[in-house]
Amino acid sequence: MENVNYLAFALPAFFLFLFIEYQVAKLKKRDDIFKYESSISNISIGIAERLLNLFIAASFYQLFYFIYENFALFQIPNNWITWIALILATDFVWYWYHRLGHEINFLWAAHIVHHQSEEFNLTVAARITTLQALIRNVFWCVLPFFGFHPALVIFILLFHGIYSFFTHTQMIGKMKWLEYIFISPSLHGVHHASDEKYLDKNYGDVFVFWDKMFGTFQKEEEKPNYGLTHPIKSYSFLWQHFHYYLEIWEAIERTNGFKNKLKVIFGSPAVMDQDIRPMLEKKWLPNKDNPNYHFRYKSYLNFQIGLSFLLMSVITYYFDSLSSFDKYFGTFFILITLINCGALMEQRKWIYYLEYLRIISLISYVLISFGYAHLIFVIIAFFIVIEQIFRLSIWYKSNVLKINE
Repeated sequence: MENVNYLAFALPAFFLFLFIEYQVAKLKKRDDIFKYESSISNISIGIAERLLNLFIAASFYQLFYFIYENFALFQIPNNWITWIALILATDFVWYWYHRLGHEINFLWAAHIVHHQSEEFNLTVAARITTLQALIRNVFWCVLPFFGFHPALVIFILLFHGIYSFFTHTQMIGKMKWLEYIFISPSLHGVHHASDEKYLDKNYGDVFVFWDKMFGTFQKEEEKPNYGLTHPIKSYSFLWQHFHYYLEIWEAIERTNGFKNKLKVIFGSPAVMDQDIRPMLEKKWLPNKDNPNYHFRYKSYLNFQIGLSFLLMSVITYYFDSLSSFDKYFGTFFILITLINCGALMEQRKWIYYLEYLRIISLISYVLISFGYAHLIFVIIAFFIVIEQIFRLSIWYKSNVLKINE
């Protein structure tokens, strides 16, 4: 089989381990581990990152080789000492990438998404944005710059990612003496906590050395409360990705002087005005008549997530052989579907028109693929007539969105 990406075979493993974790949580009667809306939100963000990463991963691999071949300070040989050194160096770079991601506003804007979830399970490991992945890869460039061969770097990064996946769970308790060496799920759970004593602790990904060396180590004592100190009040795919950028922009607008505006961008999240987020939430988030409302059509939502994951897997598998049109349409359709899922949970009024956009886009893709692009306007006219005759928007708002107008 030529022109296939075998990473696609690894993707179902995520759901396999997630299913195992879910079943163990049920056996232990830990109903607090999973919350439906939050888990769906985590998975949605993970699908988007994996999908968009297909377009940039190869570029960074090429960048690693370019830096190594043209700027490497040393030519480090391939032996067992190099492997140990690279594992340690990778985790050291991660520590500082991770720590700076918490201490600098424009970096925190990309990383904050990973900390928004108020649950702590394997779905949270997927909660990474594409921009965060981009920033992370920039930091990884230091490894080939110092002379580690890119092939070794890529392999170690794969191991690094697998290890960190399994630290996002409550099903594994404290690991006793191992926690003197390795970051465990318990120690990483501390990092995801909003409790004051746990804030800005345990930045390491594999080893605890760096946190102890730089004074950021904290063992788990009381059970953590997970999430942000000021939780976001939305499952919106768009809001979760971009709310902190809006906060930075608002802070810049409120600040006088170019140097002071730069301080907002490069300053600490700890000194941001705390009234900005509530103001933006009031402006941009809908007022829910029933804040305890839970989306009733879970089967429909599950189908959308399953469809998105399936399409993402197919695109991953055939990525190198797909045409640009197929890649970009598939990406567009999946992202629109993920926005749709978040909007459904948020009960946004405009979701009805987004549903139309998805359907028309899919039909248009089929028509263009078979050479009938001229029929697209006929399809659009057809939907307009159907809406005028049957008033489907009224039924949708009263039954799906529960809006009485």
